[in-house]
Amino acid sequence: MAAVVLAATRLLRGPGSWGGARLRFGAPACRQFSSGGAYPSIPLSSPLPGVPTPVFATVDGQEKFETKITTLDNGLRVASQNKFGQFCTVGILINSGSRYEAKYLSGIAHFLEKLAFSSTDRFGSKDEILLTLEKHGGICDCQTSRDTTMYAVSADSKGLDTVVGLLADVVLHPRLTDEELEMTRMAVQFELEDLNMRPDPEPLLTEMIHEAAYRGNTVGLHRFCPTENVAKIDREVLHSYLRNYYTPDRMVLAAVGVEHSLLVECARKYLLGTRPAWGSGKAVDVDRSVAQYTGGIVKLERDMSNVSLGPAPFPELTHIMIGLESCSFLEGDFIPFAVLNMMMGGGGSFSAGGPGKGMFTRLYLNVLNRHHWMYNATSYHHSYEDTGLLCIHASADPRQVREMVEIITKEFILMAGTVDEVELERAKTQLMSMLMMNLESRPVIFEDVGRQVLATCSRKLPQELCALIRRTARAAPRPLVLTWSFCPCSPETQRLVNSRDGSSFFVNHINSSGVVHPSAFESTFKPLAVLVY
Repeated sequence: MAAVVLAATRLLRGPGSWGGARLRFGAPACRQFSSGGAYPSIPLSSPLPGVPTPVFATVDGQEKFETKITTLDNGLRVASQNKFGQFCTVGILINSGSRYEAKYLSGIAHFLEKLAFSSTDRFGSKDEILLTLEKHGGICDCQTSRDTTMYAVSADSKGLDTVVGLLADVVLHPRLTDEELEMTRMAVQFELEDLNMRPDPEPLLTEMIHEAAYRGNTVGLHRFCPTENVAKIDREVLHSYLRNYYTPDRMVLAAVGVEHSLLVECARKYLLGTRPAWGSGKAVDVDRSVAQYTGGIVKLERDMSNVSLGPAPFPELTHIMIGLESCSFLEGDFIPFAVLNMMMGGGGSFSAGGPGKGMFTRLYLNVLNRHHWMYNATSYHHSYEDTGLLCIHASADPRQVREMVEIITKEFILMAGTVDEVELERAKTQLMSMLMMNLESRPVIFEDVGRQVLATCSRKLPQELCALIRRTARAAPRPLVLTWSFCPCSPETQRLVNSRDGSSFFVNHINSSGVVHPSAFESTFKPLAVLVY
C-alpha cells in the first residue's frame, strides 16, 4: 500500500521528480482561459483577448414597467403589466363588498365568495372549471373584502384566451343552483363556527373594531354573514345585488405577464356586449354612501377554556383593540400614516427574534420590552377610498386590563410628540423594503394593479411610492389634536394632561395619580373605537 502511495505522489509531482527521466506522454496540455499559464500577464480587471463581447438584455425606456390601461365602450377598464415569465395572473376586480349591503341582507359578499368558480352556462360543474384550468397549469381563487371582490386565475400565458373566457363566464353567468346554494350555506356556517373557536382572535378583532368605529354604515357593516341570514340568502337576493353592483363600469380586468393588446382583444371578445345571467337592466339602487366615523365600544365575552391544540389549555387573555380615524388611500397623508404604522410596529412577545433582538419599533421598545406581562402589542392601518382606521391590538392577563389600556392610550398620545430622526429613517427604509419585497410576487403585482386602477383609473409605480416615502419628514412639534369629543361633564372632572413634548389635551375621568382611567372610554371618548374581547 505504501508503494502505491509513493508512486502516485511521484506522478503528481511531475517529470522532475523522476531523477531527470521524462515520460513520453506528448506535449503538456493546458486549458484556455484558465488562470494558469495561458494568459499569465493579464490582470483580472482586463478582458481576455479573443473572448466574444457579451450581449446584455436592454430595456427601451420605462414603457415595459408602465401599466397600460384601456377603457372599453361599456366602461370596463383593462389594465396590464408586462413581466418576464411563462405564467401570468389574470383576474376581474369589482367595486363590490360588504360596505354596499346596507339595503340588502348582510352576508351577500360572503356568499358570493364561496359560490365563486361554481357551475356556469358553459361549465356544468366546478370540476369542469378546474379540469380546464389544469390543462394550462392554472389555479383559481376568489377573495372579498369590505370594498372589493376579486376573481383571479394564475396559468400559462398561452392559455390567456381560455382564462379570460372562463373568468367572464364565472362572473357574469353563474347558475347558482339550489344544490350549490345549500353547499355554500354549509360552508358559511362552518366558517362562522371556526371563527368563534379559533385561538387567533385577529380576524374577529378586525371585524369588531370596524363595527365599533363605523357603527351601522359602510365599512362598519358585517363582512361575515350573520348566522340568522344564512338560510335567508337565495338566488333572488343574490341576483338583485348582482344586478346593481356587477356592472362593467365597476369592473377592472387586470393581468400581469401578458401583452396588453392580446388582453384587450380577449376582453372585447368575452366582456363586451354580453348579457349577464341576471339580465341587462340598468343599475338603479347603487349605494354611494360615504363612510361616517361614529366611534363606540364593542365588548364580547367568551369561554376559551375548552379550546386547545394540546394537553395544556391556552392562557386566559383579554384582547383589546383601540383605534382612531385616519385617512383614505386617496389623500396625501396616506403615505405618512403608513410610515407611522411601520414606526409603531410591534408584534407578539414570543415572535421570531423576540423583544430586544433588533426590533426597534415603538411598541417593542416602549411596551413589550418594559412590560413582561404583555402578550401582544401590534399596530394596524386599514385604509379605504373615503376613510381609514389606525388601531393598536394588545393582549394581556385579565387582571392587567386597566394598566394595558393606560399604556396603549399613552402610545397614541406620544404619536403627536417628537419623532427621532433615526427611528423615522428606519421606518421609511423598512416600509420601502416591505413594498419592494412584496412586489416581487406576480399575484401581489396583479392585486396592486387591479386595486389602484379600480380606485383611481391609474397606477403609481413602485419608484413613485418610494419617492413619496423618502419625502416623509418630521413635522415641527405642535399641540396634539385628536378627533375625540367629550360628553357633558362638570369642570371639576376635567384635567389637563401634558404629553412628553409639552403638547396637551383635555380628558375626563382621571384618577388622583393623573392617569387616564379605563372607564373614560365608556363615557368620554365617544368617537374612539374600542374593542374588549
